[in-house]
Amino acid sequence: MAKQLWNKGFEPDQLIEKYTVGQDRELDLRLARYDVEGSRAHITMLESIGLLTREELDTLLPALDDIAADIEAGRFTIEPGVEDVHSQVEFLLTERLGDIGKKIHSGRSRNDQVLVDLKLFFRDELRRIADATGRLFDRLIALSEEHKDKLMPGYTHLQVAMPSSFGLWFGAYAESLTDDMQLLLAAYRIANQNPLGSAAGYGSSFPLDREMTTHLLGFDRPHYNVVAAQMSRGKTERAVASAIAAIASTLGHMAMDLCMWMCPNYGFVTFPDELTTGSSIMPHKKNPDVWEIMRGKCNRLQSVPNELTVLTANLPLGYNRDLQLMKDIIFPATTSMVESLEMAEFMLRHITVKSGILDDPRYDYIFTVEEVNRLVASGVPFRDAYRKVGMEVQQGTFKPNREVHHTHLGSIGNPATAEIAAKMATLLAPFR
Repeated sequence: MAKQLWNKGFEPDQLIEKYTVGQDRELDLRLARYDVEGSRAHITMLESIGLLTREELDTLLPALDDIAADIEAGRFTIEPGVEDVHSQVEFLLTERLGDIGKKIHSGRSRNDQVLVDLKLFFRDELRRIADATGRLFDRLIALSEEHKDKLMPGYTHLQVAMPSSFGLWFGAYAESLTDDMQLLLAAYRIANQNPLGSAAGYGSSFPLDREMTTHLLGFDRPHYNVVAAQMSRGKTERAVASAIAAIASTLGHMAMDLCMWMCPNYGFVTFPDELTTGSSIMPHKKNPDVWEIMRGKCNRLQSVPNELTVLTANLPLGYNRDLQLMKDIIFPATTSMVESLEMAEFMLRHITVKSGILDDPRYDYIFTVEEVNRLVASGVPFRDAYRKVGMEVQQGTFKPNREVHHTHLGSIGNPATAEIAAKMATLLAPFR
């Protein structure tokens, strides 16, 4: 027999139930701990406004603690015929406590109940992503410092251009992550608002203490307007997805670079054999499969904001069941993002960087700008210096001076790792 909180004495068609519930039972298991957390805060508030007695609250709270313990131990399941996690928790309380269990829903709807669960879930997921990003950032900063004096070619149009360094390369991806963290922090602040008390999107005639539940659940503030609270469903997911896509863009670019740098035609970096894969036919191969898979995963993650936007683009005001489908999209995305960040950090622990790359004659012309600048510093007009060095290149007489003198902020000789690290520390602080 199906168990719906909205049951009015008839059984829904099983085909309809299967189609509308979809994967919700499986996905909702990730929300179970947050559903209990939200219910604890809600009933504590209900007792404060006289909708529950102290004795009823003292009975309900330990029962919710027992359910929470089952969730943490992996014993909690959503039974067949039960629609979602919210229904399962309420049915368990009713089975164990009788009619008292039915009282926990006073003053709320499944609409604000799922919103609370999702806000708490996203808040924790964003913290996990921030922590994983911070660990990758720390690895990149350490590598930037370690290899700041090792020169490498810089490219434009995939053509050899000017001297760069591994310090700059590692540091560039570290600082790019600080830009991504700005978006992650914005998503975190959007998620960290309390929708509880908005009910079905239009509030309640009960004198709900929304400030109290905001404090109990550790939110920064309420979603004040109850309609705006309901409208945040979809907006929060899109904000989270946009932040994930930004990090994925940075990580995907880095993965692409490493795929190239591992190629023997470049040979700039290597990884231990056990972190690469081979070929079924070519015994010499060391394939960058981890970075290739990461590049593909990150490309997929960058499609998530568009998928959510298309899903929610033409919805009218108020709750619509289409919103349920967002869980299928965004839940796997948060997991994939953390896994990729952790894998990138793990791989970079074992990277070996080649020294003396620019000693190779193929990179002679990479020093032409250095020679132009040397002439300009000695008083030669820039265009004359440019023409002189250009003619030497054309005639095959250019002889490079391989000394590099970059000292300004953010350059080869001054990569500003301390300043970049301070910027990231400021951005990570609100997540801690």
